[in-house]
Amino acid sequence: MKISRLIENNLRLLFPLPAIIFVALLMIFPVLYTLFLSLTNWNLTSGAPLSFVGFASYARVLSEPRFLHALARTFVFTFFAVAIESVLGVAIAIILNRAFVGKSLAKLLLLLPLVATPVAVGIVFNLFFDPTIGLANFILQSAGLPQGLWISSAASVIPSLIIVDVWQWTPMITLIVLAGLAGLSNEPVEAAHVDGASEWQILRYVTIPMVMPVILTAIILRLIDALKTFDIIFAMTGGGPGYASETLNIMGYKYSFEYFRMGQSSVILVVLFLVVFCCSIGIMKLRAHSEM
Repeated sequence: MKISRLIENNLRLLFPLPAIIFVALLMIFPVLYTLFLSLTNWNLTSGAPLSFVGFASYARVLSEPRFLHALARTFVFTFFAVAIESVLGVAIAIILNRAFVGKSLAKLLLLLPLVATPVAVGIVFNLFFDPTIGLANFILQSAGLPQGLWISSAASVIPSLIIVDVWQWTPMITLIVLAGLAGLSNEPVEAAHVDGASEWQILRYVTIPMVMPVILTAIILRLIDALKTFDIIFAMTGGGPGYASETLNIMGYKYSFEYFRMGQSSVILVVLFLVVFCCSIGIMKLRAHSEM
């Protein structure tokens, strides 16, 4: 009787328990296994057995100029992509929060980049940025502007990839912020109008501070995703030309499935995990501070 009563009193915890355990194992095991592999020198092509080398594998990978450059590209790509997407996303959300003709159509068109498959987006933009037959250079030529090499040049490949990322993921931030704006109370805005505040002053000192926690939440979600960007970069450049667009995720993939150096690939992925974790914690603290 005591056992059955205990079960009845804790049904709300027992029912989801199998799913919680499954998800926990699904997340924890890969992380722990990758951490273990990062402390080994496992190389599938050497024929040598897996052996434990400790942090020697970290010292080797972290001292490589190729790794340092990939880490820098990851930060550059993420910073500029997320910054541009945040500014554009908030601006578009503020515009869509107002009443105007064609508002429903504008929201519908806004969803189109989000429903597109990233690999398909990469293929389409490969054609768009093609130096000889691409639409981008055709537009520049028609406007009398100098043409570019886009993803074919080491100097312009990262900016080109940022353009693609901004096109696809700005709507996500817009939708999140738009939902936050829809849930705001009208009383502070009406009070500001009564006090004689202009539209710009209301936006800057009332609306933006009120919706800031939502904006930071959108930035957190986008930041985590941008740091791990793989599909668009791989579909468009594969990390090229040379190593010019190789980020940590692309480098980790190449070390695993092209060079078969599983130990060193795990080091790269562990570092990427730590970067994502630290950046997420930092913005979450900033979000908590904005709510105080």
